[in-house]
Parts: sequence; structure tokens; C-alpha cells
Amino acid sequence: MNSLPRNAPASGIIGASPLPVCSLVMEGLPKQALEEIASYFQVLAEPTRLALLNLLRDGDRNVGELAQLTGSTSANVSRHLTQLMRHGLVARESRGTSVYYRIADASVYQLCDLVCGNLARRFERAATERAAFLSPAARTPAAAAPAAKPRARTRSA
Repeated sequence: MNSLPRNAPASGIIGASPLPVCSLVMEGLPKQALEEIASYFQVLAEPTRLALLNLLRDGDRNVGELAQLTGSTSANVSRHLTQLMRHGLVARESRGTSVYYRIADASVYQLCDLVCGNLARRFERAATERAAFLSPAARTPAAAAPAAKPRARTRSA
């Protein structure tokens, strides 16, 4: 049973921009479909791939540029881009002797932003809960900073 209001966007988040209408929802999907969804999330579960997606937000780039910007080898970047291509997240285009990559499915950024927002709220709640255990003196910013060491006086001649 769907608990979303009738006027809720397809994303399920009130106030969020609606995602493309899709007749499939995760509820009731067969095992094979769930495995495909898990595979999609696995490709996003690698920090280098997330870094590549972030770099491609700014526009098309070739493997050499991406390797330099991520501090990885071209071979490593190529392997990651192949995985992203298999899942339809990036596309490649030959331009002369170079191959350029671009984002093929920009909705991945909505998904990543949703996850980042969720993590930020979770970390904020955890910090608030931990703060409840601190003494009042420890809650002030001055108490968190280490005390300055007194400087030794030097004699002038």
C-alpha cells in the first residue's frame, strides 16, 4: 500500500522536483529486477566512480583529464567508466583520436543529492544527541579550543 499523498511527486519527497513518471515501483518487483537495482547501487558504491560522476557535472572530459583530476591511472579510470557505461550512467563519444565521456543519465545527481542530504541530517542528529552528554562548559566554542601556551620571555640586551 502506497502511503504517499495523491499530490506527492513521483520521487516521494514532498517539495522535491518530480522524477520522471515510471510505472514500476520497487514494491512487488521480482527477484531478477531487485538484483538489477542492487547492481545499479553497487556501481555507485565506489568512491572513484562517484568522483568521476562529479567531474562530469562540469561537462565532457576524456580519460586523460579524468585520470589527472582523480589522481588515478588512465587504465583504472577506463575500467570505472566502463562500469558506469554498462549501467547507462555515462556515454562515450569519439572525437578525432580522443574519446570523451559525458553524463547519460543526469537523474543520478538527484539520487546522490538525496543520499547526501539524508547523511547530513543523520550526522546532525547524531551530533545533537552527543552534545546532550557534554557538560555546559564543554558546549562552548572556547572550551573546545586548546588553551594557548604562554610564550617564554626573552631578554633584550
